[in-house]
Amino acid sequence: MSNLLQEKAYNALATLGTAFERIDNSPAASMEDCIAIGEKLGCEVVKNIFLCNRQQTAFYLFITRGNKPFSTKDFGKALQISRVSFAPSEKLMEMMGAEHGAATVFCLLLDPGHKVRYIIDKDVLDNLDCIGCPDGTLTSYMKVPTELLLKIPEITGHTPTVIEV
Repeated sequence: MSNLLQEKAYNALATLGTAFERIDNSPAASMEDCIAIGEKLGCEVVKNIFLCNRQQTAFYLFITRGNKPFSTKDFGKALQISRVSFAPSEKLMEMMGAEHGAATVFCLLLDPGHKVRYIIDKDVLDNLDCIGCPDGTLTSYMKVPTELLLKIPEITGHTPTVIEV
């Protein structure tokens, strides 16, 4: 395994008994790169967005559809919070163990203090049977059942908040 997050991701899949498919690819950091990856996996690669408030005291990991436009204003409105912005890459690495573009639901495994609030777009849960996501690196993606998004909290203790945006 190339990093701690990646190792924890595969350990979590084994612990939960979750089947997955994996592909290795050239480094992918944009949703455009992920379209081809999703075609190879046979599923939609979701967006994993790491956000924070202006003071960088509140953090959010938001999972939404890959092809869905994202608005910080709509996100904040759905959660009834002040406007948020994309968290700095340094915070993503420090708090979630991932470099820019490699955020994933598995990042929650590196947040034992629950400093990051876990948010899922209802559209993902309602309309996708499986999702594509990075394994914590930019060079390996996996296809997992969408229900994994609700099973990861069994290990991490994070309570997911499901929103409509």
